[in-house]
Amino acid sequence: MQNQKLRAAQVNHVDQGTLKVEVTSTIGMVPVENARITISYTGDPQNTLEQLNTNTEGQTETVELAAPPLEYSMEPEQSQPYAEYTVEVEAEGYRPVNIEGVDVFSGELSLQNVRMEPLEVSEDLKNIVIPANTLFGNFPPKIAEAEIKPVDESGEIVLSRVVVPEYVVVHDGTPGDSTAGDYYVRYKDYIKNVASSEIYATWPDSTIRANILAIMSFTLNRVYTEW
Repeated sequence: MQNQKLRAAQVNHVDQGTLKVEVTSTIGMVPVENARITISYTGDPQNTLEQLNTNTEGQTETVELAAPPLEYSMEPEQSQPYAEYTVEVEAEGYRPVNIEGVDVFSGELSLQNVRMEPLEVSEDLKNIVIPANTLFGNFPPKIAEAEIKPVDESGEIVLSRVVVPEYVVVHDGTPGDSTAGDYYVRYKDYIKNVASSEIYATWPDSTIRANILAIMSFTLNRVYTEW
């Protein structure tokens, strides 16, 4: 029933967005040529909308897909402001990848990067589910923090100046959850991922830039004050 509602909502979209997929190998980050791409609605994965192949650069052509009206993402709305698509990727010699919840906005180009592992790593399907944008999804409230932070020496090594790091350590859970894993993520990738999940691509350029600067400032504050 839920899939039928989602399917109906997406079919009734009146605008168009575009999607392009880029596929690279996890070994050497080389492009994967002739990867087979299948695109469907996330709410109706059995109904294929597009089938594409990557070129020598590991990229597909740009395809047009249905998206909700632009105004849905410009003001607080009850309606979902983006369409969700599933991208299935297969390539000879590589582990297949399935990505659910790829967002497509009205009038915007969505770029989906896919990294494929050689079969010697694993032959099982790699399934990735992209969660809802934080502006639309139902998430728990942010953990409250004290306005005044302690400045006692921690004994840790802290640089005397701010240097943009190549990697940041991301804790996959609440601060007090010792069972959650820690992951090394490229700083640039982390900023891009946070931005794409907290703002909408349809916003004015100045608004997007201001939000990204705030995300960068918050991240570097975490790194260099140990808070």
